[in-house]
Amino acid sequence: MDILYAKQRATAAQVMECLVDLFVYSAVRTLLTTLENKGFVTHERDGAKFVYIPTLHPQKAGRSAIAHVIQTFFNGSRGRAALALLDVAPSQFSEEELDELAGLIEKARAKSRGGRR
Repeated sequence: MDILYAKQRATAAQVMECLVDLFVYSAVRTLLTTLENKGFVTHERDGAKFVYIPTLHPQKAGRSAIAHVIQTFFNGSRGRAALALLDVAPSQFSEEELDELAGLIEKARAKSRGGRR
């Protein structure tokens, strides 16, 4: 998907050229077909070739991927997933990122209190 988002549209051969791991053409086509069946991409014909185009906005696709990761690796716990993401040296966060995180936590607390402070 990241290749399709970067290129905006690509054939299976173009996707295959961008992959760091070696994949056979049929595997890339199968993956693109699976993504199309799930509604993540669509295709147009260009002669005999299919040109694949992402259908989901990258942010929506990201939210879907994160939800899957949370369910798969953290047993549905957003808190445990957040802790795993934050398990880095404090120096790796900018002041802006720390402010943003603090704001998100405060917003979540306010919502859990029903908007009361």
